[in-house]
Amino acid sequence: MRTLFALTLSLGAAGVLLAQTQNFDNVEVKILPVQGSVYMLIGAGGNSTVQVGKDGVLIVDTQYAPMAPKIMAAIRTLSNMPIKYIIDTHVHGDHTGGNGALAKLGGDGAMPRIIANDHVLNRMTAKPAPGQTAVPDTDWPNDEYFGASKDFFFNNEAVIVYHMPAAHTDGDSIVFFRRSDVVSTGDIFTPEHYPLIDLQRGGTVQGIIDALNRIIEITVPAKYQEGGTYVIPGHGRLCEEADVVEYRDMVTIIRDRIADLIKKGRTLEQVKAAKPTLDYDTQYGATTGIWTTDMFIDAIYRNLSESKK
Repeated sequence: MRTLFALTLSLGAAGVLLAQTQNFDNVEVKILPVQGSVYMLIGAGGNSTVQVGKDGVLIVDTQYAPMAPKIMAAIRTLSNMPIKYIIDTHVHGDHTGGNGALAKLGGDGAMPRIIANDHVLNRMTAKPAPGQTAVPDTDWPNDEYFGASKDFFFNNEAVIVYHMPAAHTDGDSIVFFRRSDVVSTGDIFTPEHYPLIDLQRGGTVQGIIDALNRIIEITVPAKYQEGGTYVIPGHGRLCEEADVVEYRDMVTIIRDRIADLIKKGRTLEQVKAAKPTLDYDTQYGATTGIWTTDMFIDAIYRNLSESKK
């Protein structure tokens, strides 16, 4: 089984290890109209959110660098305007690897503004760990923000970028398109698997729960809890508020179960043997891949154990 250390190496900021092992030739970019001026692009890596209009193109998360020509081709079916903004929801390369390539392909001679929380820039510019590759400076944010949020007006709607501290990583952002009524969450919310808590990059289980609660505060359901505000997750299907509530409840319950076992003095192996995720594993669990159920339990156990010291 891969350790959390090996996991965090494979999730290095440039996404190099994952990109090298993935064949992008047969990946098709699918375009899903969400509502208003917002679209969801599904390809390889994290989902991309695209907003189009008279002012140009805005994209949240750019997937892997080799996907840039396909992403650009998909965007060109929606708009011939240049890319003016790129927003990174966090540092991982499956969400940021295409920054420089898309800026070059979709630009009009001027570099788009690449917005991210300052923690993202700090991690991208840091000396790479052994086994990792330095992030090209063309992928770096050039418009980082330092406070709780950043907002601007683009394509006739307010776009609000909120920092979600110590969640999936320490530099997570969610993006709210106010007129279109769409929230793009990055990897804070991944409805098809347990949330990846990147401890090495400042992630915490409580931060995940706090961020999910913030998303729930922003979203408003329509009749019978369906529709209303739509939620574009970091990976997986298009969702709405009820999906986020269910996911928040799941993470909270598992967090509390593991915390109770720690309080009783159980070791990590004893916690795993108690199967605190059992009733959720059919929906969110995995025994293979980059983020397994064991890794999820391991991350919560280590996070809660450290916080008690």
